[in-house]
Amino acid sequence: KCRTGPLDIVFVIDSSRSVRPFEFETMRQFMMDIINSLDVGPNATRVGVIQYSSQVQNIFSLKTFFTRADMEKAINSIIPLAQGTMTGLAIQYAMNVAFTTQEGARPLHKKIPRIAIIVTDGRPQDRVTEVATQARNAGIEIYAVGIQRADMNSLRAMASPPLEEHVFLVESFELIQQFGKQFQDKLCGADMCVEQEHGCQHSCVSTPGSFYCECNPGYRLNMDGKTCSPIDACADGRHGCQHQCVSARGSFSCRCRAGYYLSQDKRSCTLIDYCSFGNHSCQHECVSIPNGHYCRCRSGFTLQPDGRSCGATDLCNGVDHGCEFKCVSMEGSYRCVCPEGQQLQADGKACSKCGAGHVDLVMVIDGSKSVRPQNFELVKQFVNRIVDLLEVSPHGTRVGLVQYSSRVRTEFPLNKYHSTDEIKKAVMEVEYMEKGTMTGLALKHMVEHSFSELEGARPLSHNVPRIGLVFTDGRSQDDISEWARRAKESGIVMFAVGVGKAVEEELRAIASEPVEQHFSYSADFTTMTHLIENFKLNICPEEGKGETEIRSPCECEALVQFQTNTVAILQSLTEKNILWAHSLAQMTARLEDLEKQIANKK
Repeated sequence: KCRTGPLDIVFVIDSSRSVRPFEFETMRQFMMDIINSLDVGPNATRVGVIQYSSQVQNIFSLKTFFTRADMEKAINSIIPLAQGTMTGLAIQYAMNVAFTTQEGARPLHKKIPRIAIIVTDGRPQDRVTEVATQARNAGIEIYAVGIQRADMNSLRAMASPPLEEHVFLVESFELIQQFGKQFQDKLCGADMCVEQEHGCQHSCVSTPGSFYCECNPGYRLNMDGKTCSPIDACADGRHGCQHQCVSARGSFSCRCRAGYYLSQDKRSCTLIDYCSFGNHSCQHECVSIPNGHYCRCRSGFTLQPDGRSCGATDLCNGVDHGCEFKCVSMEGSYRCVCPEGQQLQADGKACSKCGAGHVDLVMVIDGSKSVRPQNFELVKQFVNRIVDLLEVSPHGTRVGLVQYSSRVRTEFPLNKYHSTDEIKKAVMEVEYMEKGTMTGLALKHMVEHSFSELEGARPLSHNVPRIGLVFTDGRSQDDISEWARRAKESGIVMFAVGVGKAVEEELRAIASEPVEQHFSYSADFTTMTHLIENFKLNICPEEGKGETEIRSPCECEALVQFQTNTVAILQSLTEKNILWAHSLAQMTARLEDLEKQIANKK
């Protein structure tokens, strides 16, 4: 068999009326003899067959069959057209249809020979010279086989050079089978992969007179045409992995971050429920988080220093009361209150929104190793409580978030999200960075990038306040003074929030004037919700205006109102005094009557 490499072969068979039925049978056998000598298959030689007379008919294309049995069955079922001899039309069809990639031809860059074998017994009734030239220029190698009455000039006009290797004239149909054995040698040349040093890293594929290199599955051929590189199946971004994509020899697998496991769809990740293991020792409730869990107490209790047991306490300090401004403890319960001039909303917790003005707010949160995973979750909740205070919209308040440790990462810029729900969802998906505490580097990033118009900050000419809130739990490992000063000089109102081991000196250096209104501190992460009250009172100075009318006691209208109220009160008292005096007179008269009755009895 011919094993010098894959070919794309299309038989172009003349089935005009001059070809008698028994002669057509010998043409069938000729095709089968050639096919039986080839190594056919999707990655080996592909074969197609078309017949023509006054029209062209596709019997099967290069992509239809890949076994000799299927090809033989299709060839034996051909019914000759028995009309004219439009050889030029058949060549045109082979060029425009049969040898296209849509019909199964391999791309030209793979250098797999495209061979057309034209078998005819007569003179063409149309022009063949021009269309044959076009086909050859398109990369099709044409063999012209004439039988009996075939015109030699037409054969030479169709065939590829050198003509002595591509033009054949067989005296009769009876001799075509014998010719077929000789023709096989033309298709099957020397195996170039064996005859010379090919240099292919993986495998060599022979073609007539040449060869090319192929790579194993999962690899791609490099520009040198010889060496191979692994295919990164993750690079195109279509893997669908929720967390991480791992490439492996042309394929990929999805992997989840620590604290998650891969779901049944092999794409999405589910948080591991560490509490379900039953070894948490929490007295009341266990809450799972990535990489672990933490204990939580029921309403009316507070978590003890051991992190597991719970003790009764002030309800406002022992539960997540959810009060936006302030929680006031009562016996066995609590209630939420709002600042003067604001009303408690229907949920009994929220106060009126900070809607009087619009701001560009960037929050810079500490993601260093000292924060710890469970506390970082509390920090994200703290951020979302602040977001709840704001009326977020493209033309209202915009919010951006930056996390820092030994490096700085923009979690989302000011122009990324346009609603409260979008921002809160994005905050909860933020991953904990760990490592160092480069607060100065974070301030530099905030000034140079976060408040740029490119990332969504509105131009200074629009007079939209720019507010930066820095949250940290420890001493910075770099200098903060220069970029804290630059931030304030650039017009950014700076708030500093410290927790635990935060350094007051650094917090004051970050905060804007007056410093007391722009920095806050909490001893630990679980009790830092009161910091939100201070932040709202300073970021929403307009709150309270317009809801409650505050009147000067010196205004004339106020004096008149005061006088009217006073007169009404005095009149009420006078009416009561008159009634009292009348009742007293009646009682006195009755006493006098009783005294007289007693005296008469004596």
